[in-house]
This record gives sequence, C-alpha cells and structure tokens, in this order.
Amino acid sequence: MSEMQSTRRGRPGYDQQGILAVAIAAFNEYGYDATSIGMLAERLGLSKSAIYHHFGSKDEMLALALDSALSGLEAVVEDPLPATADGEGETSAVDRLEDVLRGAVHVLVEQLPAVTLLLRVRGNTEVERSALLRRRAFDRRITALVSEAQDEGTLRGDIDASVVARLAFGMINSIVEWYRPGGREGADRLADDVVAIALDGLRKRGGANAEAPVS
Repeated sequence: MSEMQSTRRGRPGYDQQGILAVAIAAFNEYGYDATSIGMLAERLGLSKSAIYHHFGSKDEMLALALDSALSGLEAVVEDPLPATADGEGETSAVDRLEDVLRGAVHVLVEQLPAVTLLLRVRGNTEVERSALLRRRAFDRRITALVSEAQDEGTLRGDIDASVVARLAFGMINSIVEWYRPGGREGADRLADDVVAIALDGLRKRGGANAEAPVS
C-alpha cells in the first residue's frame, strides 16, 4: 500500500485539542457524568482506542479543560500592570482590579466552553475538588485586591470586600449564560461595560468636598 493510500484510511483525524474541544462541548451539553467515551467516539467518528491514544481517561480530559480555564484566570491576576506613567511607584490597587476584571472577561470570551465547564463543577470527583480549591484561591486574591483598593481610599469601604468580589465576578460569570461569539459586542466592549457597572458605583468621587448636585 502506498503512503498516500495509507494516509487516507479511516475518518478525518483529530489532534488532542480537537478531541478535547468536542469533549468539552459534550460535557457542557450532557453533563460530565452522563458523557461516556463511547458517546465521544460516536460524535467524533473515531474508535475508543483512537481517543485513548491521546487521553488516558475521561478524567484527564476534564482536568485539562479545567486547567486551561483556571490558568487563564490565574494569569490575569499574576501579570502585573506596568509602573505609573511618571515611572514612579506601582499602579494603584483599583487600576489593577480594573485590569483583572477586563482580563477575566477576555478569558471568558476566548475560552467560553472551558470556563462554562469550570463554573458547573460541583466537587464530585478529585479532579473537580482540585479545581474548586484553585477557584477559591483565585477568589481570595480578588477579595484581597478589593480590600487593598479600599485601604488606599480609591474604593468605598462601606461594602465588605468579599461581597464586592463576589458580586463583580457573579456578573462576569453570568456572561456564559447568554454571550454568543460573533454577537454585537466583542470582548473589549463587553469588558468596558463590566468595568462601568462593577466599579463606577464603588469609586470614591472626592468625599466630603465633592461638588453637590444642582437641584
């Protein structure tokens, strides 16, 4: 058999990322527990052994999908903003918080299926419990950043920092329920909207010396 004939055998091939994308879509549609390797094989037009060539188990697929979403979110918090325009000192905590909110929106839009799967994790397996621990660590870092912005006086301090963090990311997380790629708003515009709603009501506006509204 010639090399050309050999490459034409079987259904069109999938690489690991292609198989993982189909698996994530199935996990979101049917639930992780209800999705079997056999179901994925049928959907892909591949044999089970072809899937196992790329993944040792269904749990490994879930772990890779959740790690992709979590790593994207963690990178948003870990990547520092550059120094202030005058080159002196670090940027303010509220500016870093805004950058994190914008970055999180971009991660959600760019990895919508994987983030959707992450938000549906309930801790039923060791893989899910590990993902939940990382999510909680991420949440604590956001709360600490909110608290830092309150301490520096750039955010109002009469709302508990953990409540601010939960409400802000509750809004961001809700995007997975209605956002459709290719719609009227891209990631940049959506990030602008989130920042406006999440932060405009929290920023301090000059305190007691602020100009009173005209009656």
